[in-house]
Amino acid sequence: MKKKNVIFLCIFLMFPLISFAQPEMSAITRAKFIPLITLNNGVKMPILGFGTYSLNGSTAENSVAEAISLGYRLIDTATTYGNEESVGTGIQKSGIDREELFITTKLWVSDMGYESAKKAFELSLKKLGVDYIDLYLIHRPRGDIKGSWKAMEELYEEGKIKAIGVSNFEPAQLEELLSYAKIKPAVNQIEIHPFFQQFETQETLQEMNIQPEAWSPLAGGRNEIFSNPVIAAIGKKYNKSNAQIALRWIIQRGIITIPRTSNQAYMLENLNIFDFELDDADMKQMATLDLNTTQFPEWE
Repeated sequence: MKKKNVIFLCIFLMFPLISFAQPEMSAITRAKFIPLITLNNGVKMPILGFGTYSLNGSTAENSVAEAISLGYRLIDTATTYGNEESVGTGIQKSGIDREELFITTKLWVSDMGYESAKKAFELSLKKLGVDYIDLYLIHRPRGDIKGSWKAMEELYEEGKIKAIGVSNFEPAQLEELLSYAKIKPAVNQIEIHPFFQQFETQETLQEMNIQPEAWSPLAGGRNEIFSNPVIAAIGKKYNKSNAQIALRWIIQRGIITIPRTSNQAYMLENLNIFDFELDDADMKQMATLDLNTTQFPEWE
């Protein structure tokens, strides 16, 4: 598959277009209309979720509870975020049944290795206040990946994890993991946004039958993304914000994503991207923004 063909990959547009901005719409209705992606093990994962990086304490608790009350069902956290307890409290405050949620957390570098990974996982369960995790990821390709993956496979087989995957893995690192893995990763969570579009990586992941997921889909606000004139011109056609155009562009490529905000209005704005569809010209315009390099060199 060539890059130009990947641009027009819109795998979920069978879903009806619907506006989530209606104030009378219930969270249950909003959640119902968030498309689901089927992972390579048959597990279904919402294509749009709520990220919690840098949210801590009461801000994390209240933001998670608010996001769930608005209709988000995918909640993403990580051991290294230091907020699993707060996220867990927010989940409890939401009053939504655990089975209605899709919870992701991640194994950090300092916990890599067979025994360490199992202990870290159990601690994450305890902090989150749940008895299983929907998606557990190796956060970075560092340390004892083989031992950690074996531990995760066993936890998966025990039913404590519904799907296992990785984050920030390059294709060569995935190939090495696949050389010994009994269970293929279901997801690779990587940096994808208008300034680092990752089309070749997406194509490789599709060939591997591994679902891409975008972290920092709004580039952390960098490069003046919220006032970018190219994105703004597209947004004017649909009466949408730059953030909404960027998120729609990502999910229209069939990529799961997890924008983060503690602002209720922005939470709802980020949800309200299912009542329009970018056309081929829009997608080509978005492609011109690609700088083809990470915008977070400090995280390398």
